[in-house]
Amino acid sequence: MASKPRTTSKLPQFTAKVQAGAARGMTQALILGASEASVLTPIDTSTLLNSQFRNVEKSGSKVVGTVGYTASYAIPVHDPENPQNFRRPSASKEFLKLGFERAEPNIRAVIKGSIKT
Repeated sequence: MASKPRTTSKLPQFTAKVQAGAARGMTQALILGASEASVLTPIDTSTLLNSQFRNVEKSGSKVVGTVGYTASYAIPVHDPENPQNFRRPSASKEFLKLGFERAEPNIRAVIKGSIKT
């Protein structure tokens, strides 16, 4: 008697591979955006710049990335409605938002490349 061919599902391994690639891509994307934001971040004592953080975590089937600042005054400095004069020539209001907008083409390419199988 011939035995039937055995089939196995490789879906869990495939899913894990895609999610790992997505997490790597997200980390690279956050690094790109945060780097651009760093150039635009106002510097006085470097506390704001040094308080920058990034985090990548899996939330269900999604990979979620976060970049932010822990300095308590980050929000007022970022707010365009709060007028300020900056010493650093490249400093800008909405530095985090603008940094990610500048990096968007590279971010798209990195994420697209990271989830190819």
